[in-house]
Amino acid sequence: MDKLQAMATFVSIVDRGSLTRAAESLSVSLPSVVRTLGALERDVGVRLLNRTTRRLHLTDEGTLYLSQCRAILSAVRDADAALAARRVEPQGRLGVTAPVLFGRRYVVPIVTRFLAEHPAVTAETLLLDRVVSLVEEGLDVGVRIGALADSSLVAIAVGELRRVVVASPAWLKRNGVPKTPETLRRMPCVVFGGLAPAAEWRFKASRRPLAVPVAARFASNQVDAAIIACESGLGPGMFLSYQVADAVAAGRLRHVLAAFEREPVPVSVIYPQAKLRSGTVRAFVDLAVAALRESRFA
Repeated sequence: MDKLQAMATFVSIVDRGSLTRAAESLSVSLPSVVRTLGALERDVGVRLLNRTTRRLHLTDEGTLYLSQCRAILSAVRDADAALAARRVEPQGRLGVTAPVLFGRRYVVPIVTRFLAEHPAVTAETLLLDRVVSLVEEGLDVGVRIGALADSSLVAIAVGELRRVVVASPAWLKRNGVPKTPETLRRMPCVVFGGLAPAAEWRFKASRRPLAVPVAARFASNQVDAAIIACESGLGPGMFLSYQVADAVAAGRLRHVLAAFEREPVPVSVIYPQAKLRSGTVRAFVDLAVAALRESRFA
């Protein structure tokens, strides 16, 4: 017995509502469908369908097995489609989204490299510091920083980012290096709205979460503006590590309170399940995952 074919026959019987219509849709004889169903039930050791002269009824075991068969058959189709897609030269439009600074620094270079390798592809990048619905925006691939809430998307982990507090050397010289998060309580700080919109910074102390309210001397929804204010000595700021990597490397900012950082934030390449069948999307995802995993997120 061909197990996958038997599963497909079982699903067809349920979907068509009768053995006869299943036989017609599969272009096989009715006796063949009856034999296949019987062989499948003997193989799994339970009755899947209760059959009368007029109707078919799923048993409890049949209902459970039906959902598993659908998932298995779908996975097989997707696997076949993914292999077929690799044999087709990428072409057409590719829509990619990512956070603004992360996109400029890491994603756009991958897109331009992909276009250089595949002349038949055109690309559009949408760089926004907010969660974007790929389906609603007509996009193919995204890079998401943070937990993935939409279960309809496929997510491939490519790295992690730290939430860091930084301050300028001049500010540290005037105020001293903070020893604990409580030092910042109600202290004038630089607040980047894309990371801490409630002006409350969260840490971990003794493995327990700790929320510290801060007073915003300078606040902005643009990370570049917040970093400039922080470098100018207006106060400490909380950012994702990659956002201040250049400033830290150049000595314009310094990390503080590293021992109190929360768990890193995941970075993932995401795409809708249906896009797996596109050779262009599959090829770009493969390139993006490999390139981002090689990148060093500071």
